[in-house]
Amino acid sequence: MDRSFVLSFFLRQLVILLLMLPCRRNILIDAAGGKWDILQSNIGISAMHMQLLNNDKVVIFDRTDFGPSNISLPNGRCRNDPNDLALKIDCTAHSVEYDVTANSVRPLMLLTNTWCSSGAAMPDGTLLQTGGFNDGDHNTNDRNIENNLYPFVFLNVDGNLFIFANNRAILFDYTKGVVVKTYPTMPGGDPRNYPSTGSAVLLPLKNLQGGSIGAEVLVCGGAPKGSYVSAMNRNFVPALSTCGRIQITDANPQWTTETMPLARVIGDMVLLPNGEVLIINGASTGTAGWELGRNPVMSPVIYQPDNPSGSRFEVQNPSSTPRMYHSSAILLGDGRVLVGGSNPHQYDNFTGVLFPTDLTLEAFSPAYLDPNLARLRPKIISPASPSNIGYGQQLAIRFSIPPGRLSKNLVTVTMVAPSFTTHSFSMNQRLLVISGGNITAVGLSKYQIRVVTPDSHNLAPPGYYLLFVVHQDIPSEGIWVQIK
Repeated sequence: MDRSFVLSFFLRQLVILLLMLPCRRNILIDAAGGKWDILQSNIGISAMHMQLLNNDKVVIFDRTDFGPSNISLPNGRCRNDPNDLALKIDCTAHSVEYDVTANSVRPLMLLTNTWCSSGAAMPDGTLLQTGGFNDGDHNTNDRNIENNLYPFVFLNVDGNLFIFANNRAILFDYTKGVVVKTYPTMPGGDPRNYPSTGSAVLLPLKNLQGGSIGAEVLVCGGAPKGSYVSAMNRNFVPALSTCGRIQITDANPQWTTETMPLARVIGDMVLLPNGEVLIINGASTGTAGWELGRNPVMSPVIYQPDNPSGSRFEVQNPSSTPRMYHSSAILLGDGRVLVGGSNPHQYDNFTGVLFPTDLTLEAFSPAYLDPNLARLRPKIISPASPSNIGYGQQLAIRFSIPPGRLSKNLVTVTMVAPSFTTHSFSMNQRLLVISGGNITAVGLSKYQIRVVTPDSHNLAPPGYYLLFVVHQDIPSEGIWVQIK
């Protein structure tokens, strides 16, 4: 065979391989990791609202005004509500308690309609639920108004409230009832709240001891202006692919804009124990509201806030379950994310529709839970769970790591407040990075790190938090601590 022909052949093959390399790299980036597991095939209700409690049980509730659910109240109990819009006497449950450890469900009684409500875990761990619909809020609602429901609200480090609605935000002193600061309009001017539902998080709070503490907010996704009216007319507009990020504590705060790899409306944003943000659930066209979303986004995305701009997003492995309007997601103490819900219909509808009412619960396990990383995963030895901690105090945390695996300069300690999640927003969600002490050996593969707890109610409102030791971005299982 002619040598020049052989050389030419191999050169052509080399060029083809080189041209294929970027495509192969994108494939790897586009399916970086994460694992999905179905936990419950039928919990009896659709998980519209969820709250993790400090006993590792999750309270889940739906609405009451659509007729019977798929789970009965125990012992022949029934709810008698003459104001209910569907059933005056209802012997089925519209709320359940999910036991994370036992992977079991039991029905709970709801007295009034909790649809479109809100909630929070109080300092003693009690769940406070507020608002609702019909006899749940004692008001009438017009569900066809395009009226900025579910604004994004965060407690700033100065004790004021950052409130974002539509495309703009204010800093509000709730004790005096005055606006302290008005922030610039988010670039593009498109709305980000219901029904153009995006989501938002307060990014992890760091450097808690000494100096000024910065606070940043990230707002992602939503639907362009006019999308709701278009969707009502069966024209489903592509969702927004942009995120806005702003340092809300700056003297002259300005938005910076980033582009997500996947456009998303009615998605959820969950803070992970290692400080990353999970963007999950939702659709790529349409808006929130009955039957108004299309083209589900099956793949979650990880956002890494400390990476350089342009390299912060990483697409994860997809679910097989569409999670559309009225879905939810929350962080669990073992580092998994509990995902449920999806019912874009006015009543439960399981057949003959694009997106049937979903009664399943599943868990998304981020890549840090890969069994191959067990050799790097810390395990907390002490304090015990639950433990009480104070403000501005030294806290000694003992943990273990398999022999020879510790990287001392890559250990952090985080505290995560469990959120009340509904309608694509996790209320009271908050993550604090509290590491800052030396690590010492206290036994074979056992270590101790001393940290100082947050020194202000404005940084860490009183209540229960999940505390994690994070090693090389891989978190331990969390323990419950109550700061007061």
